[in-house]
Amino acid sequence: MDADWISRHAVTLWAVLLAAALAGADVAWRRAVRRREGLDAAARTFLRPVTAMAVVVAMLAIAAAIAVEVRDAAGLTVFDANLASDLRANTPLPVLRAIAWLTHAGDALVLGIATLVVFVVLLVRRHLRLAITWIVTLVGTASINTALKSWFQRERPLHDHGYVVEHSYSFPSGHASGSMVFYGMLGYVLLVLCPPRWHRTIVIAAVAMISIVGVSRILLQVHYFSDVMAGYATGLAWVTLCVGSAEYLRLREGRRAGQ
Repeated sequence: MDADWISRHAVTLWAVLLAAALAGADVAWRRAVRRREGLDAAARTFLRPVTAMAVVVAMLAIAAAIAVEVRDAAGLTVFDANLASDLRANTPLPVLRAIAWLTHAGDALVLGIATLVVFVVLLVRRHLRLAITWIVTLVGTASINTALKSWFQRERPLHDHGYVVEHSYSFPSGHASGSMVFYGMLGYVLLVLCPPRWHRTIVIAAVAMISIVGVSRILLQVHYFSDVMAGYATGLAWVTLCVGSAEYLRLREGRRAGQ
């Protein structure tokens, strides 16, 4: 499967991958629910510490492997360049125009305002621990991404369609990592606060937003494929670490209260 073929079927592949991601999220959530139902109330958690650590280690390993490829200008960067060039040649402008609207769901300004709104709401409703976890997680991911961009200083692919214009460095994708952390963390907050009947919808919606925002950056040619994959990996590692830590503290507090 070469870059030219992918570029000619990009929207169809995007739809298929989105459907697969949603189906996978649904299956994973159903399995998690069955596991939780078999535990005592005091032992129930949305993310077990051992699972969290496994995900963090795996995602950091993936991000590191991609970073080495980018640093050494290895085979992955050749695929990156070919895919970006072929997308530029083969993606119709009306498609780019529509995707440009979708990508704004991961803009720094949009997520920044939404982060402050959620933080204030949590404080007003006196969910102090959730509020602290929320703001630390979101501020942390912005700092991490800024540091990584400054470290690698990778230039963006050519994108002259005019629908989206970016001037910052390319690696890793801030939209991919930001959407992973924001919508992932928002999903966690809603899982904690909302009745179980809403949980499945929350998980599916979070996965949909993360998938849409990240892949839109590739189709718009403002990021290379590896930028987005690294952004997803670093974002998932960070949000998993934060949620896992929050769940560990919540579980420990619940056990102490039950003693």
